[in-house]
Amino acid sequence: MKRSEVSTTLPRSLIGEHPSIVRLRQLIDRVGKSRARTVLIYGETGTGKGLVARLLHEASNRAAAPFVDINCAAIPGLLLESELFGHEKGAFTGAVGHKQGLIEAADGGTVFLDEVRELDTVMQAKLLTLLDTRRFRRVGAVRSTDVDVRFIAATNKILLGEVKAGAFRDDLYYRLQVVAINLPPLRERGEDIFMLAHAHLQSCNRMHGSRMTEIDPEVEEVFRQYVWPGNVRELENLIERICLLEDGHRVRMEHLPDRIIREARQATRRSAPSVGSGKSYHAATAEYQKQLIREALAATGNNIGEAAVRLELTRHALRHQMLKLELKLPGESSA
Repeated sequence: MKRSEVSTTLPRSLIGEHPSIVRLRQLIDRVGKSRARTVLIYGETGTGKGLVARLLHEASNRAAAPFVDINCAAIPGLLLESELFGHEKGAFTGAVGHKQGLIEAADGGTVFLDEVRELDTVMQAKLLTLLDTRRFRRVGAVRSTDVDVRFIAATNKILLGEVKAGAFRDDLYYRLQVVAINLPPLRERGEDIFMLAHAHLQSCNRMHGSRMTEIDPEVEEVFRQYVWPGNVRELENLIERICLLEDGHRVRMEHLPDRIIREARQATRRSAPSVGSGKSYHAATAEYQKQLIREALAATGNNIGEAAVRLELTRHALRHQMLKLELKLPGESSA
């Protein structure tokens, strides 16, 4: 797909030809149509977890039923149970009537629990019971109510690490982990960055009447080196700001915030090989491979399976590479 021929049928976050995005599109279609009752989405802030959740719903046989989006971090703990499960009249001070909860409102459809890690231990236990029995009890109710929903949970944290730290129930983790989808960060998607940038330029031109159609090569190099901590959302916000505030047909260096240019140049210096290091090609390559594997293991709480997914390797291939590079997990014998 050429940059001038950006697809207009795909959601912008899923535009691209990187293998991780191609697999993600296939996975959304397959999991969406499956009978999986729970799905767990991993992804950094701005990678599109909410979008993927909605696409899973739209690909399912539940598409005609409600899709209910619940941000677990946005509702105070004391109100969350009532919001999720509803309450009966008189259940607590201020409960002047019966209230239907969000989960009951989603019956037949999908409940998206964004930032599920933010649930406190009491709500984690209640969610586990709901997932196991498909029944819940409104606050103040005597009888339970049956519900038929698919639960999609999302988090920007490695839940296994949270389990090991005692912050998340292990039984709930394994209940949610039946089907896991990992969203790649923008910095790992290569040339997709430019396809996404051009797609959003086209969108902004339609929305705001701007005329930006090109991106200078120097800007593309900055985009290539910058780490994009806010991922696709950060890129889209940047493009939209430029279209709104700048004139002309090209995105130029002077349109970029100084912070982005500075951080991109710092990243370039960090990644550049040191002159006169004396390392052979093979030694330098092995050191880089070790760094990638260590970073993936650290990001996944030393979970081999999840690290392999991040590195686009099979579990066996990652283990083989670790053996070759003499890398071991904490606590493994050196024998």
